[in-house]
Amino acid sequence: MFQRILNFKLVMKTRILALTLVFAFGFGFTAKSDEGMWLPFLLGKKYAEMQRLGLKLTPEQLYDINNASLKDAIVQLDGGGCTGEMISAQGLLLTNHHCGYGEIQAHSTTDHNYLEDGFWAYKMKEELVNPGKTASFLVRIEDVTEAVLEEVTDDMSESDRGQKISSVRKKIVAEATKDTHYNATVKSMFSGNEYYLFVYETFKDVRLVGAPPSSIGKFGGDTDNWVWPRHTGDFSIFRVYTAPDGTPAEYAKENIPYSPKHFLPVSIKGVKENDYAMIWGYPGTTDRYLSSYGVKQKMDELNPVTVKLRGMKMDIMKEEMNKDEAIKIQYASKIAGIGNFWKKDREESKALKALKVVDQKKTLEDRFDEWVNANEERKTKYGSVTSDFAEIYKLKSDKKYAVAWWYIVETTFFQGAEILLFAREHQMLQGMLEQKKDVKAVIEEMKVSDMAHWKDYNSTIDRNILATMFEQYYNDMPKDLHPAVFATIEKKFKGDFNAYAEYVFKKSVFASKESLNAFYAKPKAKTLAKDPAVAAMNDLFDVFRKMGMAQGADEERLMKSKRLFIAGLREMDKDKYYYPNANSTMRVTYGIVDDYSPRDAVQYDLITFLDGVMEKEDPDNDEFIVSPKLKELYDKKDYGPYGMNGKMPVCFLTNHDITGGNSGSPVINANGELIGTAFDGNSEAMSSDIQFNPDLQRTIVCDIRYVLFVMDKYAGAQNLIDELKIVK
Repeated sequence: MFQRILNFKLVMKTRILALTLVFAFGFGFTAKSDEGMWLPFLLGKKYAEMQRLGLKLTPEQLYDINNASLKDAIVQLDGGGCTGEMISAQGLLLTNHHCGYGEIQAHSTTDHNYLEDGFWAYKMKEELVNPGKTASFLVRIEDVTEAVLEEVTDDMSESDRGQKISSVRKKIVAEATKDTHYNATVKSMFSGNEYYLFVYETFKDVRLVGAPPSSIGKFGGDTDNWVWPRHTGDFSIFRVYTAPDGTPAEYAKENIPYSPKHFLPVSIKGVKENDYAMIWGYPGTTDRYLSSYGVKQKMDELNPVTVKLRGMKMDIMKEEMNKDEAIKIQYASKIAGIGNFWKKDREESKALKALKVVDQKKTLEDRFDEWVNANEERKTKYGSVTSDFAEIYKLKSDKKYAVAWWYIVETTFFQGAEILLFAREHQMLQGMLEQKKDVKAVIEEMKVSDMAHWKDYNSTIDRNILATMFEQYYNDMPKDLHPAVFATIEKKFKGDFNAYAEYVFKKSVFASKESLNAFYAKPKAKTLAKDPAVAAMNDLFDVFRKMGMAQGADEERLMKSKRLFIAGLREMDKDKYYYPNANSTMRVTYGIVDDYSPRDAVQYDLITFLDGVMEKEDPDNDEFIVSPKLKELYDKKDYGPYGMNGKMPVCFLTNHDITGGNSGSPVINANGELIGTAFDGNSEAMSSDIQFNPDLQRTIVCDIRYVLFVMDKYAGAQNLIDELKIVK
């Protein structure tokens, strides 16, 4: 599912384009959503279409680098993954409950279970500190394509090209941030055909202010995830703090609430069908230009792997979580993260197949080849693009490289066996000890960072995940991609992966806090050299390197083919205004409040109400528990000013083009007022990261009226209501 602007110095010739720039691609009036996640300073002719749909704001009110504009209310959380929005002059930030879930979980204990009970700070001094959490505000965007590609030539290898581009990007970032407290990045667009500089101001003191209980914020759980109709109050509230002089600072008692350049007024006027709406945020990753061969690989090979392995890990976690309340709290955030992507990948494969996306991509590629072959110059430049796609993806499939890569990721990085990654993070000590360096200071720093690991760690769960993931890898992958540790398991443990896992957790210094602290007391390089967790992780990395070396030349060909394919498409369809894939940079998408019909004889309405929460209630199912307080408010119809014709709205639908990273993004009406926060898509259009479907794709939005109702009537947080600028 990001901005204060201080004085800044442009260090190179800019190519800032005005929002009113006219592009040669026009649109007639339509009720359908517009495909595309648009860079806010390059909306161009899109602005006219936004006006026709109902937008009342000027281009300068949307994006301006010299004056306060709507962009200054949009926040990127933690460098990517979620979006938030400023909703008060004192730094209040609204995002999703699932975006704040990690912090809610981190502060929860069996004595103060904020996941179950919710949390509300009725005074600023009660707000909870979250080390490591950040809020970034966009200062400006700049097109630096000309500078980045100035010394790049067509006859360069992809490796040389990449090195040259990397060097220039570093220089641009250094110049852009010189003598400032800003951070910046140069992002590739259109697979390396264009480059843009993004400059940010990042704040490091972000405190938890409010969160409903999971029975509201996570109502429906995995069952309702990616499903409409939805009845989830998916929101949480934070506050951004600054140093006394208004600059970013780590947490300190003397820090003060952030004063944003712009915050969003909150509208409780409600929504109706065809109302104009737009979403601003930081969508994470799309792959809209993926070839038919890449789509087929994802559908037939990769998604089945992630669905299978993540399902197994969740089953292992649930078994122990059901035994102990403390473990349930420890692993709540971990299992929620895995479950979200598990279901997404499962539904994505279904949608890719149902919507025949491979066929759609192949049709485009055939048209591309026909256009290429009609001209000798084009044949020279683009002639091998689609054949390279076919050849390289076949190789990946035959050699099982892509699948093996995901097995390693799921075994270690994506909530796999934590002991392996934990060991890897400490391996720098081995080199320092071998060089006879003093490691006391490093160990003290590690002890501090270790605390977060041990707080939410259960060795039984981790041991079982290690055994299960290794056994699946062993059984499913060819022997030439087996890590060396598998030979040890065959010989020493007779192929018994459970026995191997028991051994690792008995012998590794990373298996428990006590064993690691004992190592810290007497650190020796040979201890780490012999550690079975370190050895296993090194063996897995050896497979990574082996696959990387084997695929090096082909990966370069694939990168070049992707870049040329997109360049050729834009040349072939000169009148079409293309947009770059999402890459965690600020984007705008616009459309309307809209219902949909997912299949024959089914028509979904566009708003859900609190009635639906009560209809779904199941006291025996954690996903559908309804709190007594919420039922009491429902029975009394005590909705305050937030109700609608005697009913309490909960969620509504729009037809926006969004993806992961847009979680928490503001849904904004024609007047620039907040009407909801985006938190999900619909399963019928889960192919949307690869292929947009305007008839089916919908965004599920938590109605701001439900947010305010929970804050006001349920939580009694009048202090927070008073901070808002509410438009009636």
